Amino acid sequence: MTPADATATSVEIYTDGACIGNPGRGGYGAVILGDGKRRELSAGFRLTTNNRMELLGAIDALAALAARSTVTLHSDSSYVVRGMNEGWARKWQAKHWYRTKTQRAVNPDLWQRLLELAEKHDVTFRWVPGHAGVRENERCDRLAVTAASGTDLAPDIAYEASLVRDKPAPTRPSLL
Repeated sequence: MTPADATATSVEIYTDGACIGNPGRGGYGAVILGDGKRRELSAGFRLTTNNRMELLGAIDALAALAARSTVTLHSDSSYVVRGMNEGWARKWQAKHWYRTKTQRAVNPDLWQRLLELAEKHDVTFRWVPGHAGVRENERCDRLAVTAASGTDLAPDIAYEASLVRDKPAPTRPSLL
């Protein structure tokens, strides 16, 4: 630990993602606790996936920290927690976002952002059971579902672009 790390703020973060349909309307919620203060974040998207919302909750919460912090990030997403703790994301990144020689990693845009933010802070990722009475996780779930249920939702631009990009080419020319 360097002297600068010794003065880092200690922060607890809880995050959750939700999707109404998967893919479908999605949202995330985050609760940030530190220095005796509480901050809640949420946002909704018109078309996305649950895993993208789980990742984005963690990303936006870490991005909201103004200074280098020692963070315990709690999530009920084993995808996020295991992806970071077991080194999946780093392995995919090292393989240019491929899981295998032929299978691309999913959500590389968000994994890249999460890896970058985790480097800016000292982050410990902890899994918590979902819908099991963990107060702050339950709050995040309510924030995420409310955000996904909102009106005038933002586009998840990278996800929607991937749908167009990954669309199979037509087998015959269009008549129009």
